[in-house]
Amino acid sequence: MAATMDPVKIGDAIMAFAINGRFPEDADTLPPVSGTDLQPAIDSLNQARVELEAEIHQINEETKDDVSLWARNAKSLQEDIIRSKTMANEITRQSEAPDVSGEAILDAEEKVAFINREVQYSQQLHEVLRSLKRVNDLQNQAEQALGEKRVLESLRFLEESWAALDNVNAARSSRVMRLLDVHAVELKSAAYQVFNQIWKSMVNIDVDACKITIRDMSEDGKMTLADAAIGLKAYKEVDERLEQLWHNLDTSILSPRMDRHATSFRSISTTADELSFSGPTDRSIDSLLTDLETIFLFVAKKLPADLLPNFSAQMVGDVIPKLIDNWLNTVVPSSLQNMDTFQHVIHRTQQFCATLSENGYTGLDRISTWAEKAPMTWLDKCRDTALDGVRNRLAGGIGEPKKVEKIEKHMVTVAEGKELATTGAGAAADTSDWNEDWGDAWNEEEPSAEVAQETEDTPMQDDDGADAWASWGEIAEDNQEATTPEPAQASKATPAKAAPRPRPQADETRELILKETYSISSMPEPVLQLVFSILEDGMALTKEGGEYSLVAGTDAGLFGLPTLALALFRAISPHYYSLVMGGNMYLYNDAMYLAEKLGEYSVDWKEREDVTPRAKAMLRLDNDIKTLQSFANRSYAAEMSIQRTVLQDLLGDSQSLLQQDEMDAAVEAGTTRIRTMASTWEPILARSVWSQAIGSLADTMATRLINDVLELSSIGQDEAYNIARLISAATALDDLFLPSKLGDTSTPPPTDGEEVPATAQYAPHWLRLKYLSEVLQSNLKEVRFLWCDSELSLYFTVNEVVDLIKASFEDNARTRDTIREIRAKQPLSA
Repeated sequence: MAATMDPVKIGDAIMAFAINGRFPEDADTLPPVSGTDLQPAIDSLNQARVELEAEIHQINEETKDDVSLWARNAKSLQEDIIRSKTMANEITRQSEAPDVSGEAILDAEEKVAFINREVQYSQQLHEVLRSLKRVNDLQNQAEQALGEKRVLESLRFLEESWAALDNVNAARSSRVMRLLDVHAVELKSAAYQVFNQIWKSMVNIDVDACKITIRDMSEDGKMTLADAAIGLKAYKEVDERLEQLWHNLDTSILSPRMDRHATSFRSISTTADELSFSGPTDRSIDSLLTDLETIFLFVAKKLPADLLPNFSAQMVGDVIPKLIDNWLNTVVPSSLQNMDTFQHVIHRTQQFCATLSENGYTGLDRISTWAEKAPMTWLDKCRDTALDGVRNRLAGGIGEPKKVEKIEKHMVTVAEGKELATTGAGAAADTSDWNEDWGDAWNEEEPSAEVAQETEDTPMQDDDGADAWASWGEIAEDNQEATTPEPAQASKATPAKAAPRPRPQADETRELILKETYSISSMPEPVLQLVFSILEDGMALTKEGGEYSLVAGTDAGLFGLPTLALALFRAISPHYYSLVMGGNMYLYNDAMYLAEKLGEYSVDWKEREDVTPRAKAMLRLDNDIKTLQSFANRSYAAEMSIQRTVLQDLLGDSQSLLQQDEMDAAVEAGTTRIRTMASTWEPILARSVWSQAIGSLADTMATRLINDVLELSSIGQDEAYNIARLISAATALDDLFLPSKLGDTSTPPPTDGEEVPATAQYAPHWLRLKYLSEVLQSNLKEVRFLWCDSELSLYFTVNEVVDLIKASFEDNARTRDTIREIRAKQPLSA
């Protein structure tokens, strides 16, 4: 059974909640309330009520006086509110029921407002009628002035009428406003017709008659041209009228006069009001500029000042480009020829610019700049002409070839002369001392024979002879390379000497003349003429106080033009030369010829007395000469590379000749190719260069055959025979290098009818190939003889010979003895 709750605690909790709204913090601990527990709590609440009433009564007693005062004040405030409501109700009643005097006042006020509105309307109507009358009066005045052809005054009245019409305080859609507007438009149209007639009477252009008339005043004297300008502005036709004026002027006068292709020309003349053609004139720029000045000054004089700027922009903008492009640029010379005329044109052009500027023309910057930069324009013309000359010449083909002769002179000693003679090189002297003294010195066993033999010397470079020409001058210092004689000019036999002359000493030096003939195309001569003419012009500019002072400052640029022309030649010539059979060899010859002639010119330049010190210092052809020589060698090397490639392809490319089914056909194809090139190059190349080139191809074939044989591990008797046959077919090229073909034609052939070919001088591996054939066709004893007692060791190493013996012979005691003897023998090449 649940415990009974303490009645005191319940009463306290109820009181605390009723008075302060506080609930016990330990309410959860209170036991449930039952019906039997409430009486003590009720008693506690009654007691609390009694105590609270007693407290309130005590408070009332203490505040009794203050409460009475508040009650009196509240009553007084209530009475005031009632009086205010009564007053408000009375006011409302009076406002809702006005008396008779208030209605009369209101009626009077409305009548006054109506009268004011009527007065205001009358005033506005009067103002509109007065404005309309003014517009009408202005239009009447405009119409009267127009009838009297006072156009500008009529236009002013019209402008005022339009302004007045805009200020009328009336709707534009009203009938009266529409009538006035239509009348104004009609007046303006009529005024325009009158103005147009007056303008045409003052500015008239007869295109067919090529005549322009510009009057300062109209025929009736009522309008000046300046007034007309105002009219143009009023009608906003300034640009249109001036454009039409310029078009007619250009069509009738300027274009016919500036037509450079016209067959005849007429000069320009003026009167007070007219501009037209007159008598014939020449086609010089001086005459043209004079006529243009006449036209420009006429226009500047006749047109009003405020119209000239607009007209100037059109006129100058069209005339100046035509003048520069069609006339001034055409008189720019490409050399110093006609320089007097060019300098006069420049001065005259400067005067032309000054005259136009003084008369109000603008936009002359282009022509004034042309005059200022005329020297550079001339230099540009020289450059363009030079480059176009080279380009056009090449585009026309390399032309017909011609033979030229190269002559070089060197001082050599007797010993050097004998060496040249023993190597097959002759010499031709330009004096009798050479023939008599040197002929005896070189041919001691044949003192009665005096022969002048032309000599060619061809030092080899990279087995091609590409620098043959460039190396001629090195003979006196270094004669290590093989030389070949050229067909010589037989000198006339001299009579027997009356008395023998003393022979020269061994260390005495004399002049040796080297000559050789080769072919060049038609290209070098025009290029040289171009270069020389440019340099001569450059030299003329360096003379102080000369007649070319205007362009004297361009001398440095002029001296640089040959380099540009030669650079263009090198850049584009390979294409055009490749179109011709043997083109690369022609290019080689032409480039070498250019280098040679430029070198001669450079030497002569430094010795000339008419060349100024400044011109001597500015000539720089050395680099161009070296570049041309290198270019020539590259052309030669390129051609040789091509031919070697073709030759290798014919020989089977990378496949060994001895492993091919048709090795005889391959060798035949190779020799045929070499003969074809020999025939092609023979009329082109100098004999020395031709010998080196064909010798190089022959050496290529020889090397190929040698290498293919040395790579064989074994060589049978039949195979050795076949190889020897191939070598024999290849060495048949010897007939290209017979002395009768290469040497002095004045020398009689050997009595036995056999000549010794000079192939080995130009094909380093040629004798090596022939000795290889000998080895393949020899027995052991003969091989031993070739090594020990002949010259085999000059062309093969001991290992190569041993390998050939091992491949060709059986390995036995005799073979081993032979190999041992060969190894024991010191080779000649050691």
